Amino acid sequence: MKKVDHIGIAVKSIDEALVFYTETLGFHCIDIEEVQSQQVRVAFIDANNVKIELLESLNENGPISKFIEKRGEGIHHIAFGVHSIQERISELKEKGIRMVNEIPREGAGQSRVAFMHPKSGHGVLFELCEKLHMEEK
Repeated sequence: MKKVDHIGIAVKSIDEALVFYTETLGFHCIDIEEVQSQQVRVAFIDANNVKIELLESLNENGPISKFIEKRGEGIHHIAFGVHSIQERISELKEKGIRMVNEIPREGAGQSRVAFMHPKSGHGVLFELCEKLHMEEK
């Protein structure tokens, strides 16, 4: 694992949550995009030493909508930046880690992602995130 790439926060409305993050906390919204493969609208926020990823469900049956229904708005996952995501998945599986995604999926911000099952992460949903561009931030 290279570093914490971002912290994912589930919200009911990105537009409403952005007011808090930008106007109240003074952070800058970098970009907003939709990731159809994960049924989410995503806002990236530059929080100086880490990125925050706000996640809004695109439909009422999406994983973020179900998360909010069960647990309310709040921290959804912590993402670690990695190189060679498929190798990291194989290494984790060899160490007994259960994966939600054994094959990386398209993620936000031009990335490939895979999630570790929260039961393997002591109740925390961890994401592996490999940027498709070589730029290191």
